[in-house]
Order: sequence, then structure tokens, then C-alpha cells
Amino acid sequence: MEVTATTHNLSKKAAKDYELVIEAINGNQSAYATLMNRYRYSVYHQLYGMVKDRNDAEDLTLEAFGKAFNKLSSYEPRFAFSTWLFKIAINNCIDHIRKKRLVTLSIDDTILPDSDASFARNIKDTKRNPEEDIIRTQKIDLMREAVGMLSPKYRTMIEMRYFEELSYNEIADELEIPLGTVKAQLFRAKEMLYSLLNAPGAQAYFDLDNKKTKSKKLAKAVA
Repeated sequence: MEVTATTHNLSKKAAKDYELVIEAINGNQSAYATLMNRYRYSVYHQLYGMVKDRNDAEDLTLEAFGKAFNKLSSYEPRFAFSTWLFKIAINNCIDHIRKKRLVTLSIDDTILPDSDASFARNIKDTKRNPEEDIIRTQKIDLMREAVGMLSPKYRTMIEMRYFEELSYNEIADELEIPLGTVKAQLFRAKEMLYSLLNAPGAQAYFDLDNKKTKSKKLAKAVA
């Protein structure tokens, strides 16, 4: 079906976005990459303004696109794709801020300064779960590139746990941090990787350009 601005009362840019959405839904991998390229940095700027942290803003930007692409078929052209995308990104960021505040309250209320417990005490230390299955079954080059897009603390955790195959206790000893912190950060890192590696269009995005180029672009965005 031909999509035009007149048909959907959209601007030319919004109509083109909708065409890309249709192409992506129909399996065109490059359409995903084009949509991400169009809005990656504007979404990043918006989220950076909310969290005031570059690493968090980068992580949340990737999460937002992952969530949007996973439910792309639910988008309706009553309004621009960019409006829909930013709503997802902002709502996800608000959830992140709320969770971060709850974690802070939990630590203040329940953790003694010298305690080895943490806010992640209820996270089960299992050897296999859906997130780990995804991590272990994806092609290693794709996974390494995805890992390289995480913020430093999460990237380090994943590399030590899955590339170097260190135990939770060994990671805690190596980094000189509580065991609970290791579990919590790994849990968060696996969630992000799971979303990245399973989002529609993931392969097209990772093949788009290399990590160094992406990192340089993101660094310039807030310079």
C-alpha cells in the first residue's frame, strides 16, 4: 500500500517515517537502521536532559529503540512516528528514574555500611535463565558489539562474567565491591543486552557502523 502525507495528514517527514515503519514491519532490515539513525541523537539529547548522565542516557536510548521496534506493529499514523517514539523513550526514562530512587531508598533503609548484602539480594543466582540463553546462543561478534555499546560498568561486568567466565564472588573480589552489587549490575546489564539482541532490526543496526564511530558521535552530541 502506498503511504502519503495526504492520506494520513502527516508532514512529508512523518509520512516518510511511516513508509519506513511499514517497510520494517515487512522485514526490511535497513528500514530499522534508517529510523534509528534519524532519531538516535535527538532521543539521546532528550534523555540526557532528564538523567544528566551520559552512560545512563546512552543505555536508555538503546532501550527505547528496542522497546519501540518490538512493538512497531502497534504504531498508528494518527500522529508522527517521532512523537510515538519519544513517548516510549520518556516513559521508559521516568520508570528508570523511579526505580533508581526506590533502589536508593532500599539501600538506605536496609543495608548496613559494612554489610555484604544489597538491594539485589532477592535476585536468584541461577546458572541458566532466558537472558543468559540469549547471550550464549547469539553470534559472538554480534554480542561483543552489543556489549561494547553498554556503559563501562555494565560492559565490565558482562566481560568478566561471560568472556572471562568469572564467578560472582570472583568478580566481587576483583572489583572490590559487594557481591550484591555485582548481581544487581549483571541483572541490569543482561536486561539491556537481551533487549538489544532480540529487537527487530538489531542485525541491521549493528552492521550500520562500528563501535568507535558510534562512540565518537555520542561524545560529540554532548560536547
